[in-house]
Amino acid sequence: MTVDSRHPETLVLHAGYRSDETTNAVAVPIYQTTSFQFDSTEHAENLFALKEFGNIYSRIMNPTNDALEQRIAALEGGVAALSVASGQAATMYAVTNLCRAGDNFVSSTDIYGGTWNLFANTLKDLGIEVRFVDPSDPENFRRVTDEKTRCYYAETLPNPKLNVFPIKEVADIGRAEGVPLIMDNTACPIICRPFDHGAAVVMYSTTKYIGGHGTSIGGMIVDGGNFDWEAHKERFPTLNEPDPSYHGAVWTEAVKPLGPIAYIIRARVVLLRDLGSPMSPFNAFQFIQGLETLPLRLRAHCENATKVADFLNSHPKVTNVIHPSLQSGELKRRADAYLSGGYGGLVGFELEGGRDAGRKFIDSLELFYHVANIGDARSLAIHPATTTHSQLSDEEQAATGVSPGYVRLSIGIEHIDDILADLKQALDAV
Repeated sequence: MTVDSRHPETLVLHAGYRSDETTNAVAVPIYQTTSFQFDSTEHAENLFALKEFGNIYSRIMNPTNDALEQRIAALEGGVAALSVASGQAATMYAVTNLCRAGDNFVSSTDIYGGTWNLFANTLKDLGIEVRFVDPSDPENFRRVTDEKTRCYYAETLPNPKLNVFPIKEVADIGRAEGVPLIMDNTACPIICRPFDHGAAVVMYSTTKYIGGHGTSIGGMIVDGGNFDWEAHKERFPTLNEPDPSYHGAVWTEAVKPLGPIAYIIRARVVLLRDLGSPMSPFNAFQFIQGLETLPLRLRAHCENATKVADFLNSHPKVTNVIHPSLQSGELKRRADAYLSGGYGGLVGFELEGGRDAGRKFIDSLELFYHVANIGDARSLAIHPATTTHSQLSDEEQAATGVSPGYVRLSIGIEHIDDILADLKQALDAV
């Protein structure tokens, strides 16, 4: 069923899937199976040769996952999506779908610590160079671009820096240079649609707000279908040169009858096939449940987070509060330009006592959970310098927005009075 709507409240419930073709079940079934029977040897041959699409093996595709992929693609305004086992896998595939040994890509410095480590160390070991730049000046991306640059990468609302990324400005630079922008939109689904501002690929850790209940790990890559890979053939050999793993198929030509989906098809039938990391059907089912209430939950996350930011901003033991609602100048302009319906559910703040004060605050919380996650329905807190960003050097931590006394909060959907009461008593204990 095609849903003629741009409203997220409708899309998360109706896009892509209407009912099961065999049983007419309204809820998406969990197809907990490894394999799918072929109708004939000709059918099997056509599926493996990509002459027709269908289910072969759950490492590559599964009907439960497909329903989730269609729904998120519709929500983002993309043409197709690919579900994978984690947000880290989504980041890895999104970049390596374009980059090979000897290539480079440009990344914002304002990213999650695990992503920084992946780019600076693991991809380096694979022969792929990352070039980190400060996104406060979008032209920094252009300055380090050369003929081997395959993509730009950034987070919409960087965790933990919380300075909204200049999506259109960098996307425009990329399109002038023939370089696509990949946006990690994990922290602000629905309130930002990066494709509307020129991004070519969007990815998620579905573990966070999309799931919302802290039960499942997963990731998603969405192809915007809005980047002309053939116009810059020399820059994208993975999509425009014969692929020996598929009898010399040239992806931009092979999938042309199906639409502008060369990028996402290659990610599925090459990377996911060869490297694994599929999302389990059970987790896909869990994410579908979370997706159905995402618009309602996100509204509460945003409202509560803004109230928390205001409370912290007036507290004498807090030296700095990091939240888009409290920013000014260019940062506030970006927040208002790219976020619609709220400023997200994350709040950062710094305590005057530094690292020891941050630890004491965390240990004094009672309602908040001390976990390495964001986006749960429940409120969460962590001290990044000693946890999520501890593998980074002091200089790298500073570049990502982490100071010794920085505390990151992921504000849940509990009653605001209870959230504020827990923050107050923990601050009193510092």
